[in-house]
Amino acid sequence: MNKTLFIFALLFSSICFSQSVRFDGLIQDEQKNPLEMANIMAINNGTKAMDSYGITNDKGKFQLTLKPNTAYTIKVSYLGMKSKEIPVATKSENMTQNIVLDGAGIELEGVEIVREMPVSIKGDTIVYNADSFKSGTEKKLEDVLKKLPGVEVNADGEIEVEGKKVSKLMVEGKDFFDGDTKLGVKNIPADAIDKVQVLRNFNEVSQLKGLENDQDNVAMNIKLKEGKKNFWFGDVTAGIGVAELDSRYIINPKLFYYSPKYSVNLITNFNNIGELPLTAQDYFKFTGGFKNVMKKGGSSFNVSSNDLGISLLRNNRAKEIETKFGATNFSYSVNKAWNLSGFGILSTSKTQLETKSQTTILDSGDQQKRNENTSQKNNLGLFKLSSTYKPSDKFQFDYDILTKLTKQEEYSDLFREQIVQNVATSEDIFTTKKQDPTSINQNLSLYYTQSAKNIFAFEAQHLYQDENPFYNANLQTLPFALSGYDTTQSRNDYNQNRFVKTNKLDAKLDYYYMVTPKSNFNITLGNTYSYQNFNSHIFQMLDNGTRNDLDNTENNNDVDYRFNDAFVGFHYKILTGKFTFTPGVSLHTYQMTNGQLGTDYSQSFTKILPDFFALYQIKKSETLTYNFSLTNDFTDINQLAAGYVLSDYSSLFRGNRLLENATSQVHSLRYFKYNMFNFENIFANATYTRKVDAIKTAAQFDGINQSSVPYNSNLADETFSGMGAYGRSFLKNYKASANASLNWSKFNNIQNDELRTTESFVQSYTVRASTNYKKLPNIEFGYNLLINKYSGSTFYTDKPFAKLDYYFLDSFSFVSEYEFYHYYNGDKSVDNEYDFLSASLIYQKKNSKWEYKVSATNLLNTRYLNDDNFTQFSTRVSQYTVQPRYIIFSMKYNL
Repeated sequence: MNKTLFIFALLFSSICFSQSVRFDGLIQDEQKNPLEMANIMAINNGTKAMDSYGITNDKGKFQLTLKPNTAYTIKVSYLGMKSKEIPVATKSENMTQNIVLDGAGIELEGVEIVREMPVSIKGDTIVYNADSFKSGTEKKLEDVLKKLPGVEVNADGEIEVEGKKVSKLMVEGKDFFDGDTKLGVKNIPADAIDKVQVLRNFNEVSQLKGLENDQDNVAMNIKLKEGKKNFWFGDVTAGIGVAELDSRYIINPKLFYYSPKYSVNLITNFNNIGELPLTAQDYFKFTGGFKNVMKKGGSSFNVSSNDLGISLLRNNRAKEIETKFGATNFSYSVNKAWNLSGFGILSTSKTQLETKSQTTILDSGDQQKRNENTSQKNNLGLFKLSSTYKPSDKFQFDYDILTKLTKQEEYSDLFREQIVQNVATSEDIFTTKKQDPTSINQNLSLYYTQSAKNIFAFEAQHLYQDENPFYNANLQTLPFALSGYDTTQSRNDYNQNRFVKTNKLDAKLDYYYMVTPKSNFNITLGNTYSYQNFNSHIFQMLDNGTRNDLDNTENNNDVDYRFNDAFVGFHYKILTGKFTFTPGVSLHTYQMTNGQLGTDYSQSFTKILPDFFALYQIKKSETLTYNFSLTNDFTDINQLAAGYVLSDYSSLFRGNRLLENATSQVHSLRYFKYNMFNFENIFANATYTRKVDAIKTAAQFDGINQSSVPYNSNLADETFSGMGAYGRSFLKNYKASANASLNWSKFNNIQNDELRTTESFVQSYTVRASTNYKKLPNIEFGYNLLINKYSGSTFYTDKPFAKLDYYFLDSFSFVSEYEFYHYYNGDKSVDNEYDFLSASLIYQKKNSKWEYKVSATNLLNTRYLNDDNFTQFSTRVSQYTVQPRYIIFSMKYNL
C-alpha cells in the first residue's frame, strides 16, 4: 500500500485553494415570492470571464463564490421576467444581497442569458453548456459527461443521470445507433459538443406523453457546435507501439455528418491493444431500441439464449485481444412526415484467455482446480432499418427490423485436478464450442389520436431465432455413463448438436380515454404466441475416427412447444394534488402444449394479476415512487426437453415436461431529490421479490460431476436489492459523491436428494471526489469496497483509485489513471494484491488539426486480476492473465 499512498500524496499536492468570498441572498418577484430555478452569474469586469454561476433553490436562495477585491457585474434572469444587471464590488468579507425582478418580462433577454449559463432548466429538460466544464484534456463525449454535475458514466459505457439510466442517446435529435450509449460516449469527439440536453420523463411517442408513467425514462441529446453542422467532421487516428514480445497497432477513423435533412456516422477500429468497441456481452444485450411491448402485460415469457457459455472478458482485459470493427449509422428525412434511419455493425475479434480457477462444491467440499488456455474467434453482425411516418400530430406509423448474425468458435485445453473425498486425480481436457445463431426482430406500431379524449396505440413484435450450438469435450475420465456409450476407448470424446428454432409474436391494442385533464383510463387487449422446436443429439467419436450415435431416447430431443397468453388489462391514472396513482389489473388465459416422446402434454388456466403505481411529488425535484406487480413467469422450451443435454464436460441436464409457471410479487420503492442550487443529488431505491413455485434444480453430484433436472419448488425464493447515492458540487470546482449497493438472495434447491437453502449477500461501497479547474491540474480520487458473501465463503476487494489530468502550456494534455486491488477471503487463504497504472501525454497546438500522443498501458506490468462468483451449488475463485505493458505512439488528424 506504500505505493498507493505515495501516488495519492502526489495527487493531493497538486491541489491549491485560492482565497474567496461568498455572495448570497434571495431572488424574488415584486410580491416578494421566491423565484425557484432563476439563473444568476458573476462576470468579472476586468477579465470579462464568468467567475461563478448559480441557480436558486425552492426558497429563491442563491450562492456565488467570488474573488476578493474584484469588480463584478451580476446578471440575473428568469424566463418570462425582465433580466437585471447589478454592479458588485467585493472586499474580503462575505456579502448578502436580495434581488427583485420586475414582472414586465422581456423573454428574449432571459433566453439570451440562459444560453450563457453552464447549467439551465426548462421544464423537463436540463441543458449543460459543455465548454463551461471542459478543462482541455477531454477527447470523447465520455470525458465531458464525467465532469457534469449529476451525470455518471460507468465502465460499460452506460450513462446515469440523477440515478436513472439513460435509455436513448441522440445527436441533433437523431438517434445515434438507435440510442446505444456505449458507442456514443466512446466515439463522439469532445470538441464537437456544444450542449448536452437531458430529457427527463421521456416518451418516444409524443401522443402517449403524460398518459403513461415515464418518470424513470431519461434520454440525452447532444447539440453540436455551429462549425460541425452541414460539414463532415471527425478524426483519423493511427498508432504503433511495442509490448514485451510483439508489436502493437491501432487504426481508428471516425467520420460524422449532420444536417437537417440527413446524418451519417462512420466508425472503424482495428487494433491489438485490447480496445473492444462492442464486446460479445454488448452484442447479446443490444436491443436496437426495441421496446418491451408487454411490459404492462403481467406475464413474463422470455426466450432464453442457447449459447454455450462462451467465456467472457473481464473489463476488456485478457491475455491477447485483436479487433476489427466497422459501423455506420444513417438518418434521412424523406420529407416532413417520413424519416428513415438504420445502422450496420460488423465486428471480428480474436481473443486469448488464460485462467486459473478453483471451484468448491457446497456441502461436500469437493474441489476442481483448473489451468485453462482458451482461443476465441467472434464474428458479430447487427443490421437495422427503421421507418417513422408521421403526417400529423394525430397519426404515427413506425416499422423496424433488426437482424443479428453471429459466428463464434472457442477452443480450450485445460489441466484439471479433482480433489474428491481428499483423493486427488488429474487429467488434460480439450473442448470445442461452435455456434452461428441468427435472429430477426420486427416491430410495427400505429398511434392514432381520434380526439383530445380518445387515443389508440397498436404495437406488434415478431421474433424469429435460429440457434445451432455444437459442443465437444475430449477427456480421460468417464463423467457420465450414457446408454449405448462405448467405454473401451482410450479417451472419452463427447459431442452434441443442438438446433433450436423460435417464432414468437406479441401484439396489443391500447385505448386511452381522457376522463379529465388529470385522469385517464387505459384498456389493453393483448396476445403472446410462441412456437419453438428443440432438437438435440449426443454422439461419441471413437479412437478409429468412426461415430457412435447414441440413439437411445434419453440421449436425444425432438420437442415442439406452443405457448399462448391472451389477456385484457385495465389501468386508471389520476393526478390529485401532489399524488399520482395508477392501479391496474389484467385477466389472462394461458394455454401450453409440449409434444415429445410421441405424446402431448397440455396445461391451461386463467389468472387475474394486479399491479399498482404511486408517485408522491414532494417538490419539483423531489419524488417518492412505489411500484407493485404480480407476474406469472413461464419457462421456454429449454427446461421442458426431457432428453439429456451436455451443459459442459462435468454437467449433464435433462428437462421436465411437467413444469408449471412461477408467480412473482415485486415491491419497489424509490426516492429521488435533485437540487440545482448546489447540484445536490440524492437517490435511493429498494426492491423486494418473492417468487413462489419457482423452477429450481434437483442436482446429483458424483464428485464434481453434476446431473440435474428442474422442478417446481414449494418453497419461496426471495431477493432484496437496494441502492443509495449522495452527490453534490462544492465551491464551483469540486464534486464529491458516495454510494452503496446491496443485493441479498435466498434460493432453495435439492442437492443429492436433500433440500438445500443457499444465501448470498453482495455489497459495494464507493466514495469519490474530483476537481474541475481550467488552468490547474485536476484530480479524481476514491475508494471502493466490494464484499461478496456466499454460503460458507466471504471475499473482499479493496480498491482505491485515482486519476490526474492536466492541460498546460496551451498545447499539452497529461492524463494518468491508477487502480489498486487488494483481493482476499475471510480466512486469508486467498490474499492477492495487484494494481494498474496508465498514462498518456498529448501535444496539439491550438487550432492545429494534428495531435501527437504517447500512451502507456499497464505500466506496472501486472500479470493477472482476480474474480469470484457463486452458483446455487458452488463457489469459484479465478485468476485471469491480462495484457502486458505496452507503449503506443499515435497521430490523429482532426477533420
